[in-house]
Amino acid sequence: MKVLVIGYVWPEPKSSAAGSHMMSILREFKQQNWQVEFATPAQPTDHMIDLADEGVSSQAISLNCDSFDHYVAAYQPDIVLFDRFMMEEQFGWRVEQQCPDALKILDTEDLQCLRHARHQALKAGREMAKADLFSDIAKREIAAILRCDLSLIISPVEIDLLTDTFSINPSLLHHLPFMVDPESCPNITPSFSDRQHFVSIGNFRHAPNWDMVLHLKEIWPLIRQQLPNTACHIYGAYPPPKATVLHNPKTGFLVKGWADDASVVMSQARICLAPIRFGAGLKGKLLDAMIQQTPSITTSLGSEGMHPGSPWAGVVADEVSDFVDAAVSLYQNEPAWLDAQRPASQIINTHYDAAVLGIQFIQKIKAVSDHLSEHRLNNFTGAMLKHHSMMSTKYMSQWIAEKNTK
Repeated sequence: MKVLVIGYVWPEPKSSAAGSHMMSILREFKQQNWQVEFATPAQPTDHMIDLADEGVSSQAISLNCDSFDHYVAAYQPDIVLFDRFMMEEQFGWRVEQQCPDALKILDTEDLQCLRHARHQALKAGREMAKADLFSDIAKREIAAILRCDLSLIISPVEIDLLTDTFSINPSLLHHLPFMVDPESCPNITPSFSDRQHFVSIGNFRHAPNWDMVLHLKEIWPLIRQQLPNTACHIYGAYPPPKATVLHNPKTGFLVKGWADDASVVMSQARICLAPIRFGAGLKGKLLDAMIQQTPSITTSLGSEGMHPGSPWAGVVADEVSDFVDAAVSLYQNEPAWLDAQRPASQIINTHYDAAVLGIQFIQKIKAVSDHLSEHRLNNFTGAMLKHHSMMSTKYMSQWIAEKNTK
């Protein structure tokens, strides 16, 4: 099997949960002894992983350029995976023309329409409404899902949203959360007394993470007032000047920026703080906390979809006063801290076991591939969208390509 992954960015597993998730998918493909190539129009970065070390070839491609047609026609993949709906919009019609029999998979990472809707509601100071959700972003994202043979959805909450609210046929969706090898998780981590301070972590380029930092800056003085000898260490990739200027040793609000090893800083902290106010998908930082057996205090939105049927490995608090009380209490109370730590292993083993998830993922791909014609006949809406969007996107892209030659 030949797989082509069309990436939105080069994978940076040390910078974002999305980068780690993408690498899990690429490694799962490689475990099948499939030929895997990663192509992207994004510029290389200093922090991108060396795909050659993973046995994955790579290729730079261009937007709105007919050179991609020649490239994909020569490669002739059996599977094409689009990293987020924007890549499907840009390259999907070209793949359809050159490789009509290729299985087309969309990796959503998280539902951007849901994240956008929640952000709009937060800015307006109200609950999310249907008008927020049924945005132009939703129309584009849902259309991309319908045009693909299979879409990878990271959260069970988003599966329900797509099937119940947007009436997506469940056969087009596959639940694929973060994949963790439980045997690689540490059995012994630093004890309560060997840990100190609070930690928060997240890529600063991700809007929900930046909002979380700003919200944490408002909350932190209330915690610090009761725990004057503690500090809050803020880590994250790509810290902008507006973030580093918040660094204040006098108040214990320390913006550290890049972490050399996120697992180390997480294991050294007594508690992970994540007062997330909007977003979608699953939160990699909270999974990292569970792997390092670091209790976390987050919101119901932060823990959403991460522990179905299991108690949370920490405290879920939506009100600021409850969040502060939980942080202060858990930081000082070792028995309560140990109780908060215990559910982590169960959550990882039950919901994120890479061996189980990988088998289910590959089985789903093979099941759809084996009956691809019938699968597509059962998705008339997708075929209709594919027809019309191919025409409009095709001619717009060809116009841009022709314009660029002038």
